[in-house]
Amino acid sequence: MLITTDVLTNSGIAFGTSGARGLVTQFTTQVCAAFTHAFVAQMRPAFQFDSIAIGIDNRPSSLQMAQACAVAAQQAGLTPLFYGVLPTPALAFIAMQQAIPAIMVTGSHIPFDRNGLKFYRPDGEISKQDEFAIIHSETEFSPITALQALAVNTTGAEAYIKRYTEVFPANLLVGKRIGIYQHSSAGRDLYNQLFSALGAEVITLERTDHFVPIDTEAVSAEDKAKAKLWAAEHQLDAIFSTDGDGDRPLLADEEGNWLRGDLLCLLAARYLQLEALAVPVSCNTAIERSGYFKTVVRTRIGSPYVIATFDNLAADFTTYAGFEANGGFLLGSDVQVDQVRLTALPTRDAVLPALAVLALAGQGTVSALLDTLPKRYTASDRITNFATEKSKELLAQAAAAPELFLTQLGFNGLDISDLNQIDGLRISLSNNDIIHLRPSGNAPELRCYAESDTEVTAIALVQQCLSKLAAMA
Repeated sequence: MLITTDVLTNSGIAFGTSGARGLVTQFTTQVCAAFTHAFVAQMRPAFQFDSIAIGIDNRPSSLQMAQACAVAAQQAGLTPLFYGVLPTPALAFIAMQQAIPAIMVTGSHIPFDRNGLKFYRPDGEISKQDEFAIIHSETEFSPITALQALAVNTTGAEAYIKRYTEVFPANLLVGKRIGIYQHSSAGRDLYNQLFSALGAEVITLERTDHFVPIDTEAVSAEDKAKAKLWAAEHQLDAIFSTDGDGDRPLLADEEGNWLRGDLLCLLAARYLQLEALAVPVSCNTAIERSGYFKTVVRTRIGSPYVIATFDNLAADFTTYAGFEANGGFLLGSDVQVDQVRLTALPTRDAVLPALAVLALAGQGTVSALLDTLPKRYTASDRITNFATEKSKELLAQAAAAPELFLTQLGFNGLDISDLNQIDGLRISLSNNDIIHLRPSGNAPELRCYAESDTEVTAIALVQQCLSKLAAMA
């Protein structure tokens, strides 16, 4: 017999900002089984269930990991329901409808040699406390010696499409030409069906057989150029895409300019007429400056921290949600859309913010909506293959002597107006610029966020910081 805590401790895998992440080589059959047994053991005292939902993204390693999770679920006396390749929020939604737990096999946007597991309670995404309990669970299980083929249940994808076609009018996108940048997204076929069902003329763009690790917070120069070419070539009104597992959106306007995730979600929250928001500290301060909301709560980066604020918001407000700088939108409460109730889905979702912004635009343009927002601009990028411990050490030294650190980064003659350590190190400067550094929670990367009154300055701030940090490393 194996003990889950022993297997997981020796695996080298850790929970990041959302889910357990590690190298594909670390997610062995026994490690996947250990995670499954530990998760099920933690859910059983609080919930009654006899099945578990499992889904995957398009990474080549994901199916075998799902097969290991399924065998482990059977060992634990559960029926595994395999929903195949579908977006993470679609899996979460179908599982919540059935009041059963779920496991999504996905590495989201992280590099190809990595993968991960996301866990959902019957009532939504797990908490940081749940993560701790899973890692430290001492559950016995028998080693898995053989894997089995899994039959795909298509009702998860169907229910996700129905969630939005029942709320938004069938003519929502009539007269609109919408490009769907498919690449290897888990929802690439589903999105074509959904946008077509809402009246759009859909143009499919660049489907790939290999996995593409798109990061919606750091869109590549190549993808920026592609969007501009596609918009012009096909006379598009917008382009929609997501990261690998479909919980973080990319929406480009009619000129092929990708919207920053937090501004996309700010416009979506405006359309939904929400009273309150919870957003990570890295999001654009245009959220507060807009004046659209009764309250805005700032959290650490990661969906579990955003979700953790929802109970407090529920005590004072009827409608509330959260979102992240990557564009993932977490609907904390039920809301009314055209007098139809849209139920809460407290996990990152890529579809809702995109549809809400297109609905808000109506017969106008997406770019015109951006012109209505306060003029604050953000940029972000990262240094890859930068050890997490090295990032933490560097930021600890910076926090101890922030003025010296600013000088090392090449920012001379500026005072610090605020120093925030909610998550990483966020330095507000006397000229209203903001620099924010933090280790990625999902991969060995050092992330840099910046905010300024102009887009050019925000981009330059990020480039300057990362250039200096790379030289210091």
